[in-house]
Formats: sequence, C-alpha cells, structure tokens
Amino acid sequence: MEAEMKYKIPKMPKGLDLEFTHHPLTMRRVVNLIVAIERFKGSRCIDSENLLNFMLESLVEEHIVFERSSAPPPQYVRTDEQLYSVTDSKKRSLILVENSMELHAVMLQGGAENRKVHLNMSNYVHPAPVTEARTVALGIKDTGYYLSCQKDGDNPTLHLEAVDKENLSSISSDSDMVRFLFYKQDTGLNLSTLVSVAFPDWYISTAEDNNKPVEMCLEASQRHRTFNIQRQS
Repeated sequence: MEAEMKYKIPKMPKGLDLEFTHHPLTMRRVVNLIVAIERFKGSRCIDSENLLNFMLESLVEEHIVFERSSAPPPQYVRTDEQLYSVTDSKKRSLILVENSMELHAVMLQGGAENRKVHLNMSNYVHPAPVTEARTVALGIKDTGYYLSCQKDGDNPTLHLEAVDKENLSSISSDSDMVRFLFYKQDTGLNLSTLVSVAFPDWYISTAEDNNKPVEMCLEASQRHRTFNIQRQS
C-alpha cells in the first residue's frame, strides 16, 4: 500500500494569499511565518496598515553572541645574565650597608676593594622594545638581593629586596614585579643610565657627598645619574 502524504494548507484571511517558494528557509524565517499566521487567525479585518503592524510585531530577532577572550599581558622574559662592576661619574664604587639595607657610593682606598659590590645584570626581551635601551634586573653578587624601585610616599624610592632568582625569569608587564626592572641606556663607552621601568622618569643616582645612599632621582636633579658599567670576565 503506497503511503500518501498530505499537506494541510492553513486558511488565510480574506485578501491574502500564501505563496510557496523552493528557496531554502532559515529557522528564523520559518518561525516568523508561523507567528504571523497564528496572529492573522485572530484578526477579522486585515488592511495594509494592520498587515504592516502584524509583520513588524511578528519579527523574531536573531542575536549572535561572540565569546571574547582578552589577550594575556605581555611578558618580560630573561635571556641571559652577566657580571658587571659599577662606579659612578666620580669614580666611586658601590658598597652594601646591610644594617640599613642600602647601597652607598664610596671612594675606596687601597685594600678595601673587597667591599666593592658587583652586579649580576640579567637581560630581558622587552614586549615593546625601547629604542637604544635594554631592559635589565640588577642583583648583588653572592646575595639574594635585587634592586627595586617602588613608590614609598609621594616619590619612587630605591630598595634592596631578597627575592628568588627563579621568580624573575619571566615578569608580566602588569604585575608589581616590574619594580625589579630597569632600562639600561648607553650614553658612551661603558657609560649608562639606569631608569625605572615602573617609573620611567626616575633614575638610579648617587649624591655629591661621599658615602651617601644610592637613590632614585628625576632627570633635572643635581645628583649623578651616569655610571661606568664594565663587564667582568
């Protein structure tokens, strides 16, 4: 027995015809059509104005929602580490004063060279390279101390902090670990300035007087901002 398929055509209000098309319909169009037909069933009089109102009221809006994921913040990634000696523009060496956790700039006399601080300077790949500057972290040889710049009161200040070296292998640009990073900008043969990455207008500097703390300063300051930085073998 051959199956017979019958299609029931809905009865349309007077003055309206139902037209079939062979073009594929989207689910949205099908829903709009069904909603419109059901609404027409309850209406006794359909004129052009009512028809327009019915069609507008029967539209089913389609919303597409995209899930947006923000890109992770750029990372400063350590590439290598070298040992350097550092003196300021008055040829004073840096020494560590542990009871105050400060570096001082001192004119060392003969026999006192063993007090001189050497810096392990780590180089970093900068996420957005700064022209003529390298991003570095500065650790004091044979200690776990690293120089950092952070705001203490109204102005940024220089600190010595004990930190695990592995925690500095990669530093997110939006983390507070950026306080350990400095821009090393060369101004001549072995001559460089060291500027805070967290506070780009602030420089590591030494005072005019001997045996005073190494501190941060602005460019307009009378402090000494240029250092002789030489790689050690």
